[in-house]
Amino acid sequence: MEVNDAMVDKLANLARLEFNDAEKEGIKNDLQRMIKFVEKLNEVDTTGVEPLLHMSEQVNVLRADEVQGSISRAEGLQNAPAHDEQFFKVPKVIKK
Repeated sequence: MEVNDAMVDKLANLARLEFNDAEKEGIKNDLQRMIKFVEKLNEVDTTGVEPLLHMSEQVNVLRADEVQGSISRAEGLQNAPAHDEQFFKVPKVIKK
């Protein structure tokens, strides 16, 4: 696959980017090197190789979700620096 100015212009348009001529040359060279690398990987014989889903044989051990009790409103508010009967009081952060 050959990378040309039209391809770089199309990719730049899709990505909403603008490049000058020097940057386009650098991008063309980089894209061409990436494509050659992928084409080189296609030469590797992978017959009989299973797809790698996980890096190791270990399996995630997750705890079971269990309903647990919670604290009452009064217990939640008891250590708050400022509160009323129902809510925490915090400083105003939005200015008009």
